[in-house]
Amino acid sequence: MKIKTTLAAFSLLSVLSFGSFAAQSIDAPQAEKLHSAGTITVSGVGTAPSDIRQALSAKADAKGATAYRVIEARSEGNFHATAEIYK
Repeated sequence: MKIKTTLAAFSLLSVLSFGSFAAQSIDAPQAEKLHSAGTITVSGVGTAPSDIRQALSAKADAKGATAYRVIEARSEGNFHATAEIYK
């Protein structure tokens, strides 16, 4: 039983720590303290704002960024967002 409890605790900690490494959304004052590493864009059809943030974070992670700042977002049936990424 002790092994199952330890394994469950380890699994929970792994999930929590994985989330802490995702690129974070930042604002302009925070961005001034970081080094720009380019821009990324995401687009799609009928997606919720939380899905847009998740897509931007995943794309920023793939580029090795630690943060991103949305510089353009629009939704006219389709969504589109552009973000500057930072390392």
